[in-house]
Amino acid sequence: MIHLTHKISYTYDRPVFLSPHLIRLAAYAHSHIIPESYSLNLLPAHQIHWQQDVYGNKVARVDFDGTMETMSVEVKLRARLEQYNPFDFLIDPHARQFPFLYPPPIHKALLPYLRISEESRALSEFEASASGFHGEIIQFLVQLNKKVFDQIRYIRRIEEGVQTCEQTLQTRAGSCRDSAWLLVQLLRRLGLASRFVSGYLVQLGTPTGDIADLHAWAEVFIPGAGWIGLDTTSGLFTSEGHIALAVGPAPQDVMPVDGTTDRCVSTMHYQTAVARM
Repeated sequence: MIHLTHKISYTYDRPVFLSPHLIRLAAYAHSHIIPESYSLNLLPAHQIHWQQDVYGNKVARVDFDGTMETMSVEVKLRARLEQYNPFDFLIDPHARQFPFLYPPPIHKALLPYLRISEESRALSEFEASASGFHGEIIQFLVQLNKKVFDQIRYIRRIEEGVQTCEQTLQTRAGSCRDSAWLLVQLLRRLGLASRFVSGYLVQLGTPTGDIADLHAWAEVFIPGAGWIGLDTTSGLFTSEGHIALAVGPAPQDVMPVDGTTDRCVSTMHYQTAVARM
């Protein structure tokens, strides 16, 4: 059993109006956790309405009252992390070897996750280095994920947004968001439907103790297995410590806190902590 606390605060240099905000900080329905309790608290005065978006994410729409100089979000999650075998699936016979084609009905449903949105010479060259593989699909996914892990150095980048794939490949460095988006685009270029995932990564028993933080990874759809998570910052498949909060075709579809303010200078602070119970 774990107890996770996540706090985000924004300070503005003058009183501002906030647009309606979308908060995507509730565990996705198919996360590999068993939630015991959950709370989402915001300040200042507001109205909150829960909804499900087109990707199946649980989203809180928040409407604020009047102007404000600060805004804060606090999540408290109590849950059981069940041991999870990421290879516990049976792949449909036609999809066991790479490359393969999705059956027409599935292909139609997966079109948003097959759309290639970036083009660059660096991306084409990186794709070409992986496209010659022919063989067992899981072995291919392991190799491609490890290739990104080996060649893109992880950096902690606090700036908002996601780098283009070209930026990530040119610098050979990026945050979890940047390398996950690179893998999403690579998979699509290779004919595999993929989506972007935002969530928490809980790591228990590390040399520095139990830790948790916001994280991002990619998922690929394989018939028979469903959506399979790939973490480019470890080069491994996702496990029970990956708590998905939102999934979508692109990073902007899964932003944890999504909204605008009047023009101002803002400062953000955040803190995430986890404890075993």
